[in-house]
Amino acid sequence: QTILCLPRSFEYSQKNAVLVPAAALGLGGMLVYWLRSRHTIKTIEMGDGWWGSGERPLKGKEDESIRPFKIETSDKEIEDLHRRLEQARYAPPLEGAAFHYGFNSSYLRKVVAYWRNQFDWRKQVEVLNKYPHFQTTIEGIDIHFIHVKPSYVPHGRAVQPLLMVHGWPGSFYEFYKIIPLLTEPAGHSLNEGDVVFEVICPSIPGYGFSEAPHQKGFDAIATARIFHKLMNRLGFKEYYLQGGDWGSHITTSMARMLPQSVKGLHLNLIFINKQGLRRMISVMLGAYVPWLVGLTREDVRRMYPFIQKNIYELLRESGYLHIQATKPDTAGCGLNDSPVGLAAYILEKFSTWTDKSFLHKDDGGLESKYSLDELLTNVMIYWVTSSIVSSMRFYKENFSKDPGLTASGRVGVYVPTGIAAFPQELVHTPRAWAKETFKNIITYSYMPRGGHFAAFEEPKLLAQDIMHFVRKVEQL
Repeated sequence: QTILCLPRSFEYSQKNAVLVPAAALGLGGMLVYWLRSRHTIKTIEMGDGWWGSGERPLKGKEDESIRPFKIETSDKEIEDLHRRLEQARYAPPLEGAAFHYGFNSSYLRKVVAYWRNQFDWRKQVEVLNKYPHFQTTIEGIDIHFIHVKPSYVPHGRAVQPLLMVHGWPGSFYEFYKIIPLLTEPAGHSLNEGDVVFEVICPSIPGYGFSEAPHQKGFDAIATARIFHKLMNRLGFKEYYLQGGDWGSHITTSMARMLPQSVKGLHLNLIFINKQGLRRMISVMLGAYVPWLVGLTREDVRRMYPFIQKNIYELLRESGYLHIQATKPDTAGCGLNDSPVGLAAYILEKFSTWTDKSFLHKDDGGLESKYSLDELLTNVMIYWVTSSIVSSMRFYKENFSKDPGLTASGRVGVYVPTGIAAFPQELVHTPRAWAKETFKNIITYSYMPRGGHFAAFEEPKLLAQDIMHFVRKVEQL
């Protein structure tokens, strides 16, 4: 019997001799794959697009030339504006309403009177043209941008290319005060010139002097791709990115798309889509034992009472978003026809998004942070280009699907990231929450003052934080 079992046991041992190593090899392979996949940086597809009118041409290469561009105006344009301002109709405000119902019409009369009688658009056009403007055609539409290089570079210092992207209802003009601080830092007592930038500020397609897309579906991913193509066309292989509002969403998409091209990403507003039980527990415990869930005392001060600051206040400030994300053309056609309506719609955001307490002021606190010339210049960029409707459509294109469910929304950001958290920003995102998406946070700064329009309102604070971030990245 023993002799009869020998062939079987020999056969069994032979099978083991084959199966055990095979299983070990398979498990080992799976382990190696898992370990490698943990360190593989996922990206979003760059893809391609066509946003010009009609079908994409089957033959012929796109004109890749960089063309100088100059903003111009005319007597006819100014006369038409003045006529419309003179014929404006106003509804009287409620007594004591301040800015609680939106833009106070009594103050609006004063703004319009200044606009009609004192604001000099020709002079502001000269101000806008003080930096070099260009246009280039990408994916069938003309992209406008300004490109400012430093006039002097200290010996041995590398110039860092920096792409800065605006949001809504802003424009490239938001960066006019911060540009000289970044390109000529030593001349503004910021440092000894160890970090010097050349700054590129494009207009988002459909905003200002960038041509509006002619096709449906133009979103932040398409914008990110176009801006990568722009930087490549300008000869840059690596560059820094900076943005807030839509600029934040676009530059974050750029970092997810081509991380090898992005030396660093600096944001003054971040979007976090992840929710769930973990976030709920963090919110519930944060008010009582913040250290247990990674929150700081400053996070608690900015975020609580949570319902009031993150639901009630956000609902109050986001009515425009629902309109623009669903039926932008309906509201937009009225704004495109009336400069007074356009000014009220845009400038109301520069009031409460700069400081929430400005709701209680009859003038919305606007002139405490900005001059009327600055504010009206931004409005005029929308007016003379008839771009308010196309700028509003950007919301519909980006909110047509849940960003948290898209493949791009689930991709982490692995490039070096700097975050400047301004206290009057619409929402505050603690570092503990930010690092769930941004995996390589180099700097996180609680800014001492300022709101949503950081570069426009607090250019020196933002410039200092950008430099601090870039200096750290360069030392890595």
